[in-house]
Amino acid sequence: MILPTITPDKIELAPGDELILRFRSWDDYEDLLARRLDKAGLRIKYSSDTQVIRIMSPLPEHGKNADILADMVKALLKHQGQDWDAFTPITLKRDRLQGVEPDYCFYIENLQGILGKERLDLAVNPAPDLAIEIDLTSTTKPEDYQVIAPGELWIYRRGNLLIYRFEGEGYQECETSYHFPDFDVINVIPQYVERAWQVGSSIAVKEFEKSLK
Repeated sequence: MILPTITPDKIELAPGDELILRFRSWDDYEDLLARRLDKAGLRIKYSSDTQVIRIMSPLPEHGKNADILADMVKALLKHQGQDWDAFTPITLKRDRLQGVEPDYCFYIENLQGILGKERLDLAVNPAPDLAIEIDLTSTTKPEDYQVIAPGELWIYRRGNLLIYRFEGEGYQECETSYHFPDFDVINVIPQYVERAWQVGSSIAVKEFEKSLK
């Protein structure tokens, strides 16, 4: 068994583990990001409001669900004739306020604002139009993204898809997606995410694409 370990040289967590560090500063958060090194699979989040750092080591199922869900988003965007750019993994930060690492994020309406950028700086670059989080061993709250403020946040949790749209000063849960208003995202996408576990990701995506025609 791997015990959670943080030393000057490494951060070690077993798959599925989550480590919560309380009363931490932004500098503590930046230090952990720097020490993560080759452990790119670890997700690290920080909020200055709570002074909490959360370090999570995803399970293999986490990555598969993220990939299949992102593939379906791409299929929907292609079906609508929309261009996009997608990032995974990525660290999104508002300096000394909040840092998050979504499983996937998409630039759609704000695509032109990030073209050619090797690093994103939210002080000058727009936030993503869509961020996706897969919850298996930890729970994502809309407040985790309050300062980063992607236009829309999807949280996939235990076979359910939750959609939150940033409106005014906070997130509101919605039944439809701003990006796909004519598609029943909440009910249809979870069916194909679960289908991927039965028949394989590529077949599930092909079936999904065929259903759009």
